[in-house]
Amino acid sequence: MPSARKTTARKAAPKKQTTKLTYKGAGVDTHGAAALVGDIASLVASTQKHRQLANAFGLFAAAYDLGAYKHPVIVTGADGVGTKLEALLEHDLLETAGKDLVAMNVNDVLTTGGDPILFLDYIGIGRIEKAKITRLIAGMAEWCAACHCILAGGETAEMPGIVPDGVIELAGFAVGAAEKKDLLDISKVRAGDVVVGWPSAGFHSNGWTLVRQCLKKLGNKVSKAQVLELLAPTKLYHEEVWALRKKKVRVHAMAHITGGGLPENLERLLGDHGADLHIPRWELGVIPQILALCEPVSMLETFNMGWGWVAVVNAKDLKKALASGEGARVLGEISSKKGVRVKVG
Repeated sequence: MPSARKTTARKAAPKKQTTKLTYKGAGVDTHGAAALVGDIASLVASTQKHRQLANAFGLFAAAYDLGAYKHPVIVTGADGVGTKLEALLEHDLLETAGKDLVAMNVNDVLTTGGDPILFLDYIGIGRIEKAKITRLIAGMAEWCAACHCILAGGETAEMPGIVPDGVIELAGFAVGAAEKKDLLDISKVRAGDVVVGWPSAGFHSNGWTLVRQCLKKLGNKVSKAQVLELLAPTKLYHEEVWALRKKKVRVHAMAHITGGGLPENLERLLGDHGADLHIPRWELGVIPQILALCEPVSMLETFNMGWGWVAVVNAKDLKKALASGEGARVLGEISSKKGVRVKVG
């Protein structure tokens, strides 16, 4: 299907006895895929309450008018859900998968100081199952609407023989914009800046290859209810970012803590600087049992350790930063010594 889920109605031809091959007979139902567009129209509309497309939904590409910006800069991000998707499919948490997909992309756009404007998805499936796809898109729409991002379109690819039954491929792409003067400049990071963190909802969508190994080893020591708690959707951090902006906090850098954990995600921002962090033990649900099975260094370099979002702020604005979103906490300080050193406990 085209990138904006365009569909064209076709009148069915009278059935004839024929030995000719058809696309549907080969396993691809284009009419069923086209019908899906109508099913999700209300979901798409729910994401256009604060922003609207400049053209109609369902065309070959989506357009957005940047006229409200004086000197707009486009920012982009692309990501997926990773191997967490396997666990989400196993437990029939399709809406959560859609939310994870949006959050993994939108959060990356937010780190620049930009606003998420458009989101597009890719769904690869062995055969069109409208109920499943609609649930995925419902999750996407809910998270998009929450951060004023338009669900602008996507691709639903029916690929029998390539994507096995029961498996779904999922990827996303986000487009944002910012006034040029509002883009964060990481060259402003200085020794003495404070590292402030905001809590995650769990492992989010990273490290699940290791999480799944740990769960297998723990076996019946972990209940299904506890596993479902671990599968909480990735948190969006738009409210924290908007609060920092509203309070005029001098933010020098922001990081979405994903694969690589606190060390890797912060090191890419700090240049010739480093950071010394002291974080509390992660005591959420069954997570301590999982962490107990992991090698300490690998654990720090894999998981977010309970902190999904970090901002590097001017020390003079610390009080305002800590008032920007629930659960904010000082995690450490920027130093002149390169590298990120994390102490737990």
